Amino acid sequence: MGTSDNQVIKQHLIDPEICIRCNTCESVCPVGAITHDSRNYVVKAEVCNLCMACISPCPTGSIDNWREVPKARAYSVEEQLTWDDLPAALSPEQLGVAASSANAGTAETAAPSEAHLSAESADLNGASVSASASPVVTSSAWGSTVPPWSAAHAYTNLYGPKSAEKFIQAKVVGNARVTEVGANLGSDYDTHHIVLDFGHLPFPVLEGQSIGIIPPGVDAKGRPHHARQYSIASPRNGERPGYNNLSLTVKRVLEDHSGQPVRGVGSNYLCDLQIGETVQVIGPFGSSFLMPNHPKSSIVMICTGTGSAPMRAMTEWRRRLRQSGKFEGGKLMLFFGARTQQELPYFGPLQKLPKDFIDSHFAFSRTAGQPKVYVQDRMRERAADLALLLNDPNAYFYVCGLKSMEEGVVLALRDIAQQAGLNWDNLAADLKRQGRLHLETY
Repeated sequence: MGTSDNQVIKQHLIDPEICIRCNTCESVCPVGAITHDSRNYVVKAEVCNLCMACISPCPTGSIDNWREVPKARAYSVEEQLTWDDLPAALSPEQLGVAASSANAGTAETAAPSEAHLSAESADLNGASVSASASPVVTSSAWGSTVPPWSAAHAYTNLYGPKSAEKFIQAKVVGNARVTEVGANLGSDYDTHHIVLDFGHLPFPVLEGQSIGIIPPGVDAKGRPHHARQYSIASPRNGERPGYNNLSLTVKRVLEDHSGQPVRGVGSNYLCDLQIGETVQVIGPFGSSFLMPNHPKSSIVMICTGTGSAPMRAMTEWRRRLRQSGKFEGGKLMLFFGARTQQELPYFGPLQKLPKDFIDSHFAFSRTAGQPKVYVQDRMRERAADLALLLNDPNAYFYVCGLKSMEEGVVLALRDIAQQAGLNWDNLAADLKRQGRLHLETY
């Protein structure tokens, strides 16, 4: 990459019309080039090194967009945050005029030179390493972006802004609270199990996929609400077998990830839905966080809160296969965390599953009078079993929940592997390459 001010570069951009704000791109970017506000996800031209690590994990394809621009006139983060759709591509004539006028200005928003990128990456990595003796844990470093080799084929983006059908209408056929929290506190803090029916319109999904829900109305700036993403909590043949429906696990959002008060638009809309109402749905999304289908394959599920949705889908599909006698599955292990037992979705039904079907472990971090316990603590207690599964090419690991859990879980896997005499560097590379470790945190 050259350094002249009038150089034309290919700038990496995110299409805000398609983006469902799932945070996948930001979580996997190895150089911190992607950021966001309450509306848009955007790319910092001065940091992006065009490594393409974010392209394949994106469930919608919104990340795979590019515009030729003069280097000195690259679109700034501030500009991108105001967009509702991508700007039109510049014509050769416009590029020439823009480049000429750029010579008189500065190159503060220019795309990076290779030397600058090397220094930027070194600073980022150095800061991370100096802050902790532990290895830097990011989704891009450890999580796989390919599905298990035996996973079923996933259909994606059948409905959405850029498809022939902008969305599909689904009817609400079920809405029930699935936590004890909320029963004595009104409706301000609870988790709901919501069932949507698509009638005769095709909407094929697999365990591990997600959909987008478009809340009605407009935001504070008068723009239509963007879609909110929710993982599917039911198996491929429906919440009710033989029906074209699916379920979601939705918690009312009352604060953001920093603990600041916020009233979740999508979550409260969904939790308040009545039977018979309709919602606008786009998707489905996701082609890698999929379960294996081959016999004797084992699944380790590690989740917190509503991150249990895809785990419920996988567990229920295996349960139905087991009942049919048509599938001999391997081991199922579940590590499920919440602040208290009352806040853990599906706690009652989980207790009823046969012990020889699923090996479940719960971790509660806010139980009065008890020490804080997290999912990684429960994993370390079962280190011997997990070490065997880490070394088993037919065992797959799925992590879903808040971003803050990711590092603790991966470091627990590392310590378990090393204590068992396994080479973690080689094992981690195999887990990623073979589609055996999947991280979906937000």
